Amino acid sequence: MLLSFEKVTSYYGKTPILKDMTFGLPKGQCLCVLGRNGVGKTTLMRTIMGLTDWSSGEIRIEDQDISKAPTYERAKHGLGYIPQGRQILGNFTVKENILLGTFARSDGDSQVPELCLRLFPYLAENLNKRAGLLSGGQQQQLAIARALATNPQVLLLDEPTEGIQPNIVFEIGETLHMLNKELGITLILTEQHIKVARRLGDAFIMMDNGRIVARGSMDEMTDEVVNKHMTI
Repeated sequence: MLLSFEKVTSYYGKTPILKDMTFGLPKGQCLCVLGRNGVGKTTLMRTIMGLTDWSSGEIRIEDQDISKAPTYERAKHGLGYIPQGRQILGNFTVKENILLGTFARSDGDSQVPELCLRLFPYLAENLNKRAGLLSGGQQQQLAIARALATNPQVLLLDEPTEGIQPNIVFEIGETLHMLNKELGITLILTEQHIKVARRLGDAFIMMDNGRIVARGSMDEMTDEVVNKHMTI
């Protein structure tokens, strides 16, 4: 497994949010993490990146235990993170936002990657534009470009289509599919849009109250499973 969780419990303060989670992610797979709001999906992503207060259990990437590693070391192991809400720096330019990602590279390359420019022509044409002036969809593209600048082997995307107009959702979906299936970048994404998850995913885990309550290949994510665990 490229990334594995073994009995991981993750805390904010003294409160456990993730509870005894175990799963494995093979190289090249797209794993969709699903569930209602507030079940722990974002905490799972933050736990992988070492951004919760503390956790127990074991997290491994390529057989190396990163459970106690700080976030910057996890990034150097090849983890790239696109958080919910994007968190781009509005007063920085497009170029400056992308270059922030290069600080996590292990090869020392500090240039805007050609891949980012090729994937996102609008960003390539507006490198000196202040990022706060971009639309929501353009900011999401910038957040993906910044994560790609880390040269990741695993991309973590927390609600990548949230609050984005449908035509941009399709474009982002096509980009993620290409990154996964053509470039071989492993993906983990939390998602509320079932159609997006089914189009991109190879496998899924369904969460409730900080635990995995269903899992399987995407073919096994039936309407019955979705209705049971996602319908309010």
